[in-house]
Amino acid sequence: MTSSLIRGRPRRASPSHISVRIVHTLVGGLAGVVWLVLPGMTINPGAPVPDTRAHPPAASASDAARDETSATYLLLPLAVVGAAGILAGYVVVRRARHGRTRAEPAGGRLVPAALPDLAELDGRTSALLAETDDRVRADREELDFAGERTGAEAVAPFTQALEGAEAELAAAFRMRQRYDDGVPGDDTARRHLLAGIVGRCAEAVRRLDAQREALDRLRALEGDGLGPALEVAEARFRDLTGRTAAAGATVADLTGRYGRTGTASVAGQVERAKDRLVSATTVLNQARQSSDLGEAEQAARHLRAAEEDIALAASLVTGVDRLASALTAAASLVPAALTGAEAALAGRRDPAADRVLTGVRDDLIAGPYDPLDALRRIVRAAGPPRDGVLSAAAWLVARHSVTTADDFVATHRGQVGAEARTHLAEARRLLLSEDPAADPLAVRALERAMQDTHRATGAPL
Repeated sequence: MTSSLIRGRPRRASPSHISVRIVHTLVGGLAGVVWLVLPGMTINPGAPVPDTRAHPPAASASDAARDETSATYLLLPLAVVGAAGILAGYVVVRRARHGRTRAEPAGGRLVPAALPDLAELDGRTSALLAETDDRVRADREELDFAGERTGAEAVAPFTQALEGAEAELAAAFRMRQRYDDGVPGDDTARRHLLAGIVGRCAEAVRRLDAQREALDRLRALEGDGLGPALEVAEARFRDLTGRTAAAGATVADLTGRYGRTGTASVAGQVERAKDRLVSATTVLNQARQSSDLGEAEQAARHLRAAEEDIALAASLVTGVDRLASALTAAASLVPAALTGAEAALAGRRDPAADRVLTGVRDDLIAGPYDPLDALRRIVRAAGPPRDGVLSAAAWLVARHSVTTADDFVATHRGQVGAEARTHLAEARRLLLSEDPAADPLAVRALERAMQDTHRATGAPL
C-alpha cells in the first residue's frame, strides 16, 4: 500500500540533481553554439572559393598562415565561452550547496531561511502582548474620566470599541496560555499561533485607534477647551486626597487585627498613592496654566499625565479598601469553613489535610492571623467537590487573588511582562466559570509580576 502510493507520487529532484542538470544544460548549449559558430569561423567570407575538383591547390606559406590565424580566432572565443560555462556551473553548485546548508537544521527538515527564529518570535509576541495590555488599561482610565463628565450615552461608541479591544486581547492571552502550555507541539503550528496572537493585538489597537480622534474631541467638547475635563480631574483629586488619608488609618487597623502577613499585599501602597497625588498636583497646575494661555495641545498633555497619576493613586487606595472587605469576610467564614472541611474529610484518612486543619485552629488561638490565607489552606485541604460554605470560601479567596494580581499589574505598568499578564488573564477566565484553579493561577501571576518588578527596579520583593 505504501509503496504504491510512493510510486504514484512524482519524485522531487534534490538540490544536487538540479545543479547537475543546470550544468549539463549549460554544457549542451555551449556545444551547440560551438557547432554553429565553427563553420563560419573557418571560412574567409571575403575570399573567392576556388574550384578544387580539377586542380587541387598546392599548400603555400600564406595559406598556412591563414589557417593558423583562423585556428587562433576559433580557439579564443571557445576558451572564453568554455571558461564562462565552468564558472557558471561552479556558482550554481555553490549556491545550491549553501542554500541546502541554510535550509536544513540538525533534524534534516527543510525550514525557510527567511523565517525568524521561534525564540525571537516568542520574545516579540510577549513584548507586544504587554504593550497592548498597557494600552487597553490606559484607554479604560481615560474613558472613565470622559464618561464621568459627559455621561455613559456620550461615550457609548468608545465603550463599545474598548470592549471589542478587550475581547481581542483576552483571545490573544488565551492563545498565549496554550502556547505556554506546549500546545501545539509542532514548530510550524506554534509559529502560526504566535502570528495569530500578533493579529489579535493588532486588531485590538486598531479598534482603539479608530476612536482616538473622536475621543479627543469629546474630551475637549469641541471648542469648550479642556476646562470641564480639568474640573473633573480636580474633583477626583480632592476626593482621592481624603480617601488616601483614610486608607492609611485602615492599614494600621488591619495590621493590628490580622498582623503584617494579613496586610502584606498592600504594604507601601498608601505612601505610593501620596507620591502620585503630589505629582498630580504639579501637572494639574501646569494643565490649568496652559489652558488659560490657550496652549491646547500642551494643556491636553499635562491633563493626561494628571489623569494617569490620579488613576494610579485611586487603584492603590481602592486596593486597601478591597483588602479590608476581604479580610473581614474571610474572618467571619473561617470557623464555618473549618467545620465544613472536617465534615468533608470525615470517613477518609488524609493525614496531610488533618495537619493543615489543626494548624489553622492553632493560628486562631495563637493571636493575629491572616484569615484569607487560612481560608485558602482550608479549601485546598478539603479538596473537591465543594458546596455550601466551602464553595463560598473558595470563591472569596479566588476573587481576592485575581483582584490583587490585577491591581499590582495596573500599578506597575511597564514593568510586568507577558507571562504574569497571561496567567492573570487565564485566572480571570477561570474565575468567571467558578473554576477552583483560578486562585493558584492568580497567585502565580502575582508572584511573577513581583519578580518582574524587582528585576526592573531593584526594589525588594
